[in-house]
Amino acid sequence: MISAQDYRYVIAGSGFFGAVMAERIANVLGEPVLVLEKRDHFGGNSFSEQDPATGIEYHRYGTHLFHTSQADVWAWINRFTAFNNYRHRVLTRHAGRMYTMPINLMTLNNFFGVDLKPSEAAAFIAERAGRDGFTNPANFEEKAVSLIGRELYDAFIRHYTAKQWETDPKLLPAETISRLPVRASYNDFYFNDIYEGLPLDGYHAIFDRVFADRRIKVVCNCDFFDVRDTLRPDAQLIYTGPIDRYFDYKLGSLGWRTLDFEIERPEMEDYQGASVVNYPDADVRFTRIHEFRHLHPERRYTPERTLIMREYSRFAAREDEPYYPINTPADKNLYDQYAALAARESNVVFGGRLGTYRYLDMHQAIGAALKSFERDVLPRAKGQMAEAAAA
Repeated sequence: MISAQDYRYVIAGSGFFGAVMAERIANVLGEPVLVLEKRDHFGGNSFSEQDPATGIEYHRYGTHLFHTSQADVWAWINRFTAFNNYRHRVLTRHAGRMYTMPINLMTLNNFFGVDLKPSEAAAFIAERAGRDGFTNPANFEEKAVSLIGRELYDAFIRHYTAKQWETDPKLLPAETISRLPVRASYNDFYFNDIYEGLPLDGYHAIFDRVFADRRIKVVCNCDFFDVRDTLRPDAQLIYTGPIDRYFDYKLGSLGWRTLDFEIERPEMEDYQGASVVNYPDADVRFTRIHEFRHLHPERRYTPERTLIMREYSRFAAREDEPYYPINTPADKNLYDQYAALAARESNVVFGGRLGTYRYLDMHQAIGAALKSFERDVLPRAKGQMAEAAAA
């Protein structure tokens, strides 16, 4: 079993938050850092790998799309990869027909069989949204209907939400949904960020390059809790695992959703013509299908076979990989209690999706780590250096 005794800086978890922290500690502080990863690979849920059967690079934990408007985040990641020019579009298949998402002028015209102009779209939606009279929505369904109307809700939101949450939307709180974007144009790009693309060499290459620094040691197949007792007294721990697990669930377990994936390799060049297609109908068990060859149009994959991945959503047990915080009022209250305990841990920085109980896109995890390093790690390191100089 590995010992952490030789390291002043120890990171539990090798996703983007942990990777940024390791890089900053190594390059800004010039210190060695130990990264512990319980999985058999580093990179967290952003991990990608080449499928040996088809040669197609796929994302083991579902399609991960990089986009940001933060210049510092874009600058950091471009030190480790170049990007292609991929821009994400989402299609949704309802009642045997394809529509573009988010809801835009093309969606409206195709679904309702009309020919709206941009200036007419807002009034068209507002008239339908007001038909049910939900001026004070009491639940998710009423809130959604009050935003986009009954027809669009029933077609694209109702059953998709029920599958995602395994709960009737009428039983979900209204605050679960704050807005449903409706675009009064034919813009069908999913994101509006300044920067967007997929790493040319894959996500795995980014982590290979970050962790190639000789001052960073990464140990996979190693659970932090198995070596926790070997940390030296002055160690700075960056913890990106579940915050309730850190405290041995003594206040209870936080609620999460998890995902299951089913891979298939059809003998054809192109299965669905797009990287992601949503399935909002109740008679389809999965929520969406990923087809990874479309993420890299610059590559020349084999035409004989493609790789698709069906995605299923369910409640997470403790042994499952948590993806989405459920964030019920009880969960929020429980997290606040754990956060209060975390604030007393003077030598520990809690970060990442699991450590802060919030869903983070990749760019948000990078941005949070850059800020946390400046706020939580660097001042402490400078203070220790000043004490050592004065001694």
